[in-house]
Amino acid sequence: MHTRRIGDTEVRAIGLGAMPMSIEGRPDEARSLATLHAALDAGVNLIDTADAYHRDAGEVGHNETLIAKALAAHDRGGDVLVATKGGHLRPGDGSWTVDGSPSHLRAACEASLRRLGVEAIGLYQFHRPDPDVPYAESVGALRDLLDEGKIRMAGISNADPARIREAYDILGGRLVSVQNQFSPAFRSSEPELRLCDELGIAFLPWSPLGGIVRAGELGSRFAPFARIAERHGVSPQRVCLAWMLAKSPVVVPIPGASRPETIRDSVRATELALTAEEIAELDTV
Repeated sequence: MHTRRIGDTEVRAIGLGAMPMSIEGRPDEARSLATLHAALDAGVNLIDTADAYHRDAGEVGHNETLIAKALAAHDRGGDVLVATKGGHLRPGDGSWTVDGSPSHLRAACEASLRRLGVEAIGLYQFHRPDPDVPYAESVGALRDLLDEGKIRMAGISNADPARIREAYDILGGRLVSVQNQFSPAFRSSEPELRLCDELGIAFLPWSPLGGIVRAGELGSRFAPFARIAERHGVSPQRVCLAWMLAKSPVVVPIPGASRPETIRDSVRATELALTAEEIAELDTV
């Protein structure tokens, strides 16, 4: 339960989603660095980021730069798999746009390499399909980056089963991960999770704690998470992550955090063993 695999790399079963440290409402840099270091101290060795994780138009790659700074200042920084993404853009007005063209993905990858200060990106993911670019062309750009050694592993994000199979074929079986939204409040990625389980591909739920904030509300459909948490003497968030881990050995949740205490709590989900009855109850929420 404590470790999982992404491609040829063993990672802690709980990773860290670093986006909250760079977008709207982000904390100051000191708290972000403290959060990243708390994650490393707790044994986290997977950090998920993207070049689009920034707030203002002139700070593309803010999150990547922050992570590079944190890793350089920690004695375990060299042992971390940094998973970044390309294909999303933020104009600076709060909106999100896409560019899945091979030329953009290549340029984005080169820029991420510079910001992270590495010769090859550990895991590079195509962030979101671009309706104006054939999916095969976008994934083909990742294949080329793999072949050139600029990225060590390739993944995709926000993909349906058909696109997962297409990417798997285009990459010649070298697709190692799929990152989709999945949480108590968002269950529609169950088919993608099952396909990843079938293919032996890591499934990285983003925003995995969605809905948990309402678990303690009277009459909430998410109340079972709060009841089970009280039974075990832990937080509902920890129950949520333990429930996800129990679904399949390919699941590696990447809960977002911007406070040290938050990621410390999330990591301890690997210590929580839910009963079969509890898992069945949460499956029906």
